[in-house]
Amino acid sequence: MYARDNVSGATQAQEQPTPAQVNSAVDAFRMLSDATRLRLMWQLSSGELDVNSLSEAVGVARPSVSQHLAKLRLAGLVDTRRDGRRVLYRARDGHVRALISEALFHADHEVSGLPPHD
Repeated sequence: MYARDNVSGATQAQEQPTPAQVNSAVDAFRMLSDATRLRLMWQLSSGELDVNSLSEAVGVARPSVSQHLAKLRLAGLVDTRRDGRRVLYRARDGHVRALISEALFHADHEVSGLPPHD
């Protein structure tokens, strides 16, 4: 259960995540720990793109982008849809987009020296 969703009044310390939730989060973080995959997810957080567009955007060869996208799709972080002969990729949902955004905003604070905040 998440603190913001908790209506019973229990604190986060009282309601621990289940092993399945922890494992799922670890798997997602593992997928995002690769720089190319994180760049791809940043691109996909703002809309749908095909492999060629993603390859150009992140400066990585098309076959490599395809392999990374396959891993992200298997991990449940990316969805696809067909548009004629093209396959369009997108971040799966708002939770995934928020995760990517927050991770990179945190990194921006670390790199730029901005003070931490709540």
